[in-house]
Amino acid sequence: MKFLDQAKIFVKAGDGGNGCVAFRREKYVEHGGPAGGDGGRGGDVWVEAASGLNTLIDFRYKQHLRAERGHDGGGKDRTGASGQDLVFRVPLGTQVLAENGTTLLADLTEVGERTIIARGGKGGRGNSAFKTSTNRAPRQHEAGIKVDEVALWLKLKLLADAGLVGLPNAGKSTLLSASSRATPKIGDYPFTTLHPNLGVVSVAEEEFVLADVPGLIEGANQGKGLGHQFLGHVERCGVLVHVIDVLQNNILTQYDLVRSELIAHSAELAEKDEVVVLNKCDALDPDDAEGLAARLREHTSSPIHLVSAVSGYGIWELMGELQAKVQANRNQYSDAVQKEWRP
Repeated sequence: MKFLDQAKIFVKAGDGGNGCVAFRREKYVEHGGPAGGDGGRGGDVWVEAASGLNTLIDFRYKQHLRAERGHDGGGKDRTGASGQDLVFRVPLGTQVLAENGTTLLADLTEVGERTIIARGGKGGRGNSAFKTSTNRAPRQHEAGIKVDEVALWLKLKLLADAGLVGLPNAGKSTLLSASSRATPKIGDYPFTTLHPNLGVVSVAEEEFVLADVPGLIEGANQGKGLGHQFLGHVERCGVLVHVIDVLQNNILTQYDLVRSELIAHSAELAEKDEVVVLNKCDALDPDDAEGLAARLREHTSSPIHLVSAVSGYGIWELMGELQAKVQANRNQYSDAVQKEWRP
C-alpha cells in the first residue's frame, strides 16, 4: 500500500428537503385545508479516527464525499425523512484543516474520536405552516436550504513515542529493524527510506512505538530532499533519537546540521527530549569511538549512546533509556490530564 500523508477532499453535507404543497381531499371532510408536510434535514458529514489505518491513500481515488439530502415533505402533513449522515474514517493522528491549509478544524488522536465537519441543510416548511386565520388555503412553501461543497485538507501526523532523525544513510532504518519487528527497506544509498515507518519496541514487558522518517539534508526546511515532507510526523514524538554515522566526516557538523533543520522547522520540535546515537561503532576501535563521544559531550548535554545497528552492540541499553523517557512523558501527560479534569 502506498503511503500518503496528505490529501485534499471535497465534502458536501446534504441539502434540506423541500416543503410540500398539499390539501386534504377526503370524501365527506368539509373544509379540508392545507396538509403539506415539511422537508427533512440533510445529512451531516463526520470524520472519525479508526485503528488499522496508516495512510490517506483512499482519498487519492475518492475525493468527493456527499451526505444524503433530506427527503421532500408529503401530503397528509408527512415530514420528509432526514438524510443519512456520512461518516468517513481516517488514521489516528489525522488533522482536518480548512482550504487555506492553516485553520485547524479537528485533530483526531484517539480511536473512535469523531467530529462534525459539515452540517446538513434545514428542511423547508410545507404549506401547512403558512396557514393563518386570514389565509386558510396557502399555496406557498419553502425550499430546503442548500449547502455548498467545501474543500478540506487531511494531514496525517504519525503517533509515535520516539522518532529517529538524522542524515541519509545514518542507519536509522537498520536501527528500527534491529529493535522491532518492522521491516523497512534498507540500502546503501541516500534516501532509501521514502516514507515513514513505524515499529513497536518491547523492553521489559513494556512497549513503545518508534518512528523512522526519511533522512534530512541541509535546506530540508526549505523543501530540499525528502525529509521536509515528513518532519511533521516527529512533531508528536515525545523523544527524538538523533542518529549519527561515525564513519562520515565531522560528527559535530552532522549534529549541528540536523539540529538547525529541526529548529528551522519548529522551535517546539527542537525543544523535545533528545538522545544522540553514534551508529556503526563496530567499525571503529573502542578507544576511537569513545573519543568521538567525548568530543560530542562537550558540544551537547543530551545523552550519548555508542551502538551498532548491524551487530546489535548497545541497542538494548539505548532502548532501555528510551523506554524510561517515554514512560516519563506518558506520566507527565497523564498528570496534566488529571489536573485539567473538573467534576
